[in-house]
Amino acid sequence: MCGRFVITSPPEALRQIFGFVEQPNFPPRHNIAPTQPVPVIILENGVRHFRLMRWGFVPSWVKDPRKITLLINARSETVVEKPAFKNAIRRRRCLIPADGYYEWQAGADGKRPYFIHRRDGKPFGLAGVAESWMGPNGEELDTVAVVTAPASADLSVLHHRVPVTLMPVDFERWLDCREDDVAPVLHLLVGPEEGEFVWHAVSRRVNSANNDDAQLLLPISDEERAAEEAPKPAKRTAAKKPPPPSSDDGQGSLF
Repeated sequence: MCGRFVITSPPEALRQIFGFVEQPNFPPRHNIAPTQPVPVIILENGVRHFRLMRWGFVPSWVKDPRKITLLINARSETVVEKPAFKNAIRRRRCLIPADGYYEWQAGADGKRPYFIHRRDGKPFGLAGVAESWMGPNGEELDTVAVVTAPASADLSVLHHRVPVTLMPVDFERWLDCREDDVAPVLHLLVGPEEGEFVWHAVSRRVNSANNDDAQLLLPISDEERAAEEAPKPAKRTAAKKPPPPSSDDGQGSLF
């Protein structure tokens, strides 16, 4: 799956790679979390554009976005048939620039986060599907979900699913929705090949979306790991004061 990702490449470098016409300026992000605005590349009238959308897909037919499950991922095996995504995969495919993402692996000491990135260090596009939700009072919300697929044998040691990651050679085909047909892109709905991505353990500071700094990407040192895995001292609780004498005569009362 994909629950946190990273954008560290400069905006101009991403503009050259993804080919959008706008010239946005945004800082590096080291811990992007669901419900936050994320950069999205779409194709309109044959031209690629940069947009900001909320990570958390809302189908157009939903009455109140606050009352649905947060849809941050769309499974490649069912995205064509699922009512929430079947129109978006045909008409509103998009790309989300990324330099890497995080995954958590369960262990004896709890879940350990790992930073995953391409072996060659290049940025890539997360395959996404987008939707614009219109509210009853004219409010509008642009939302997006990341498409996921089964993991290759190496990445499956961390998690059985991975985001669908695309390189520039496939950008045009993925973004082109003019034929209203998903058949030409079905072969792209797969995870990366074995050996394409590498990973290393990082600090559990990444668990909090409030932490967003370059230190999150660094391999965790033995000292940091030992400190995180050390048993936490038990919290001391203040002794409770005895309750005041009761006026109850032993028969009890409803009031």
